[in-house]
Amino acid sequence: MFFRLITSLVATAAILTAAPQAAVAQQKPKAHAKAAADMLPTQVLLDRAGFSPGEIDARGGRNTHTAIAAFEKATGTKIADALAASTDPATITYTISEQDAAAPTVPKIPEDMMEKAKLKRLEYTSTLEMLAERFHASPNLLKGLNSSAKFAAGEQITVPNVNVVSEAEGKPLPNIVVRVSKQQSALTVTDASGKVIMHAPVTSGSQHDPLPIGSWTVTAVARNPSFNYNPDLFWDADPKHAKAKVPPGPNGPVGVVWIDINKPHYGIHGTPEPGTVGHTQSHGCVRLTNWDALKLAAIVGKGTKVEFVE
Repeated sequence: MFFRLITSLVATAAILTAAPQAAVAQQKPKAHAKAAADMLPTQVLLDRAGFSPGEIDARGGRNTHTAIAAFEKATGTKIADALAASTDPATITYTISEQDAAAPTVPKIPEDMMEKAKLKRLEYTSTLEMLAERFHASPNLLKGLNSSAKFAAGEQITVPNVNVVSEAEGKPLPNIVVRVSKQQSALTVTDASGKVIMHAPVTSGSQHDPLPIGSWTVTAVARNPSFNYNPDLFWDADPKHAKAKVPPGPNGPVGVVWIDINKPHYGIHGTPEPGTVGHTQSHGCVRLTNWDALKLAAIVGKGTKVEFVE
């Protein structure tokens, strides 16, 4: 999105995506649920290996196939062979805690930016939405896996067996390069030897606000950012709108992370709509799911190289 703000593999994933202790303590292995389609084990394996398929929906699609191709190229292993060798279940059981159920929510996120600005925070709209993001899944998948669940405290639900991303800050890795491919709608992080550390789908640019092809560097990383809305900067803004400060939150315009680069007014950030990543256009910036944005934020820092390529 063209927003303006003032403000490898499993080993690496183990550092960046440790689950909160409360969640880990309540998880137990469970067999693959019948409600899930055949792509669920593939999507979970890819996610755990650091090759994000985006929102896990058990159906697959472009993001999943791009992740498969990246996984096979980077590891030299066919996805079918990796699945056959894996001993990790595709789903596990999670007990919804009192803390989960008590997390603040808002009934609805308004479409209008000026109405968004009136709220204190742009929280999740339900416990279901929060848990779906925690486990990198679509809300519809969680409902399908748990058809009788009310998603209330004390319930045991079936969830994808992913590494839950911590919101704690990480430590920037030296000599890494973040590369965003416009054609592939994908972001890849490599180390000095060329080894892939992270791969994830992105939405980047549009006909009105194209991705700024070139070499850049990270200038700052902001977590839980607010958004300074200026309608003059958006070709599709409502002419009745005025400047406003939109509050932070997972359903904010830039999600839970903003990674600023030295191209004015451009950055890499999260999104309130993970299901659209890789499938729709943005206002020029690079948009990831909130969990992939948190993964990236944990390994980049001021001076990290960023390349936007065709």
